[in-house]
Amino acid sequence: MNNFVNNFLGKFSKDVGIDLGTANTLVYVKDQGIVINEPSVVAINTRTDQILAVGRDARDMIGKTPPHLSVVRPLTKGVISDFEVTEKMLKYFIDQVHKESKSFIPRPRVVIGVPPEITEVERKAVEDAVFSAGAREVFLVEEPMLAAIGARLPVAESVGTLVVDIGGGTTDIAVISLAGVVTWKSLPIAGDELNKNIITYSRDVFNLLLGERQAELVKMRVGSAIPQDEPLSMEMRGRDLLSGLPKEIIVSDSQIREAIHRSVRTIVENVKATLEVTPPELVADIYERGIVMIGGGALLRGFDKLLSTETAIPVRVADDPLTCVVRGAGLLLENEELLRDVTLPSSRDGGIV
Repeated sequence: MNNFVNNFLGKFSKDVGIDLGTANTLVYVKDQGIVINEPSVVAINTRTDQILAVGRDARDMIGKTPPHLSVVRPLTKGVISDFEVTEKMLKYFIDQVHKESKSFIPRPRVVIGVPPEITEVERKAVEDAVFSAGAREVFLVEEPMLAAIGARLPVAESVGTLVVDIGGGTTDIAVISLAGVVTWKSLPIAGDELNKNIITYSRDVFNLLLGERQAELVKMRVGSAIPQDEPLSMEMRGRDLLSGLPKEIIVSDSQIREAIHRSVRTIVENVKATLEVTPPELVADIYERGIVMIGGGALLRGFDKLLSTETAIPVRVADDPLTCVVRGAGLLLENEELLRDVTLPSSRDGGIV
């Protein structure tokens, strides 16, 4: 009976795939593509407990709010740190998907990515948040698996694929074969950590206190993993720690490379460590097929070349690496058999209703 009801409702519901990231949340709607790509940020009025803004509008408020307004990032290192705010954020995004429809629309089925090392408690928190936000069915899938599917890699075949997903809060390194994650490592070092490296370097070297958004802008404009053919530079603005007044300095790509060097090396060393514990048959496949980089961190200049040099394996950046995970979730909505193969067990007794 449940299957019949689900199949009937499925004909009318707007099923969605969600990449619930530390930095950004993306929503894919079946037959429509990516309809939402917003920062995972929520602005709350602490006096009334009301949500004032979600996404870009909320991000623009970071560091600029009066005491009674709080700007919250409800996800830390890829997992939910504020359940209530995450639920409200998801509900807001799901409502955005349905606001165009004036007629009755059944609640959607949702495919959502989770980190490989997620605990049962964290898994239940994600499921509960998505159900509370209005989902009819929830399918949790490991993010590296979604990323590989989104990059159109043959995940169901008996060949090894190594995916390096450098997101906002975490870097996931995973070897995938036969619709499963064979070996993986997850590091709390990714885009946000690189921003912090730049903030620390600026404070220590230039006595300049940077904001988080300014640090990210510097990383995107002049950040690199290897020396560049043509030197890059830009102005960096913040507060002078000695005088307390605004200050601007010119910073070069070599200085930013020095700032983020340790974090970049840590990611490279962990890719090598993952290869060391991968079964030899799969290593042979990876050597032949190469490593695929996805996520925002994959766009750091020269990171793919550095990784290729260090591992002696070809490395390529996936097409549109920022959207691979959510595109993988969208493709799973079209492939019921693969969806069942890669979905993690539900934390709810009796399975998904």
